[in-house]
Amino acid sequence: MGWTVPYLPTPPEIGRRMLKIARVGSGDVVYDLGCGDGYILIMAVKEFRADRAVGYEIREDLCRATLAEIERQGLQSRVKLVNGDLFEADLHEATVITLYLDELTNQRLKPKLEWTAKVGTRIVSYAYKIKGWKPTKKISRHGDTIYLYTVPESINQNAYNHFDKEKH
Repeated sequence: MGWTVPYLPTPPEIGRRMLKIARVGSGDVVYDLGCGDGYILIMAVKEFRADRAVGYEIREDLCRATLAEIERQGLQSRVKLVNGDLFEADLHEATVITLYLDELTNQRLKPKLEWTAKVGTRIVSYAYKIKGWKPTKKISRHGDTIYLYTVPESINQNAYNHFDKEKH
């Protein structure tokens, strides 16, 4: 089994706030890395009208329950669930990425985000920042903090330059 983070469900009001801060709407493809119960995925397509949502969850029991809920709500055509390691996620379609991990996992995930997230992708992290990145927005309310990052061209350019150097 890969890297795991303890499962703590994102409170619905926090999930809603995360999607609002990221300004999710039609045209968006929302990825939730470590999606747990899938609440953010379902909310993104139903309430915020995202085109699609994709979740990665390593725990089989959570995947089974989440898949059953997606099917119960008839959202199979708009919500995809991957029972797999978030570090293996294919992020090329993402316009918004939501995270409720921990600081160490965010740091481990940071190079993947830098290498694979498109310029302009909004990354929203609940409770834990991504060290070395400057948030576009930071919202604190009632002891909860949400960080919004917008992938800047300089991050992607540095990653591509590094990749080119490794090839030669």
